[in-house]
Amino acid sequence: MRLTNYFLPTLREIPAEAQINSHRLMLRAGLIRQASAGIYSWLPLGYRVLQKISDIVRREQNLTGAHEMLMPTLQLAELWKRSGRYEAYGPEMLRIKDRNERDMLYGPTNEEQITEIISDTIYSYKNLPKILYHIQWKFRDEVRPRFGVMRGREFLMKDGYSFDLNPTSARASYNKMFISYLRTFARMGLKAIPMRAESGPIGGNMSHEFIILAETGESKVFFHSDYLRFDPLKEKVDYSADLSKDVALWTELYAATDEQHDEALFREQVPPEKQHEGRGIEVGHIFYFGKKYSDAMKAEVLDSNGDMVGLEMGSYGIGVSRLVGAIIEANHDENGIVWPAPVAPYNVGIINLKIGSKECDEISEDIYARLKEARVDVLYDDTDARAGAKFANMDLIGLPFQVIIGPKGAQKKLVEIKTRATGERIECGVSDALCKLMA
Repeated sequence: MRLTNYFLPTLREIPAEAQINSHRLMLRAGLIRQASAGIYSWLPLGYRVLQKISDIVRREQNLTGAHEMLMPTLQLAELWKRSGRYEAYGPEMLRIKDRNERDMLYGPTNEEQITEIISDTIYSYKNLPKILYHIQWKFRDEVRPRFGVMRGREFLMKDGYSFDLNPTSARASYNKMFISYLRTFARMGLKAIPMRAESGPIGGNMSHEFIILAETGESKVFFHSDYLRFDPLKEKVDYSADLSKDVALWTELYAATDEQHDEALFREQVPPEKQHEGRGIEVGHIFYFGKKYSDAMKAEVLDSNGDMVGLEMGSYGIGVSRLVGAIIEANHDENGIVWPAPVAPYNVGIINLKIGSKECDEISEDIYARLKEARVDVLYDDTDARAGAKFANMDLIGLPFQVIIGPKGAQKKLVEIKTRATGERIECGVSDALCKLMA
């Protein structure tokens, strides 16, 4: 993409309304613009990040055997009344009426809707287990929306739901999602730590939240430092196998947010040199709640004995839009965003320092064309802005690599490559630069 043709309204000044780094940087880097309190328009650069994150989530969910679908954002209140959550959910739920005075709601989650679908379509144990998911915009009317997309009212979320015949099978589905979530966040360049959690309004007696470390995180966290060296991508996972041992490896070590923290247990179970305290951001949450919804909504199937039994269920959420803010909170410096390569809107930024120079233009155009041909996501700054402004803008938007073409280097057929994360700069020929950027 050529910057002269792109819509990238960056800001030089720090917006007064932004309280945390991710909110400031998302506004300054032209990722989002506020539409109303807690609701944002996603501009092209930000939308590309949303798509990158969604694609990673989708690939990892599909590997587990889960099936993607799409449910409506507006739901009948009757479904929630049957489950008992319509009044219990509280004022965060946006309640409306249609022209026929039917009670409706803008869904904050979809347990009721998906249970209704399964209840109407699956009648036998032979059609189980099933895991279904979708990636959908949701709405929760926060009392004080703040921190940009970290605690907004409208948000993009992946929510999935498992349906099983018995608790053993349901736990197997839970384990699949547990391992899948670890791998999903690792694919994004994140280190996520699973921590036991309260189930809240979703319900159930077992849940884990996945926390990434960030100095400005909303939760204080306490954990065994060995978590920092675990690699969920080290080995290929067979989702048809029993994953209980894999999950046990990730849960046998101490990890808790301040809400679940037991100081005495922490000191007892974790050697002093392994005790780690910090702050973190929740990016995913999984729940096993048994028959909470199937009993309330009469979702039953015939078992192998010919008896009607209620379905065992779990739900699994990932905050897709929230992840954009969380990734920035964990990856930025004083100059701007530092995107991990898998979620970067573009992987390479080309900076032509002298538009109109024959040598600079030829080398810049050649690199741009060859990267595009190799399907590398590339943004070419072909504007006539000052060099300082170009450098500052490219650091602000945080692309992993910058290719800098200046008059002196161009005369010798040399370019400079800057790695955004480290600041390292190397000078090399065009062919060597392309090899590095295409690796």
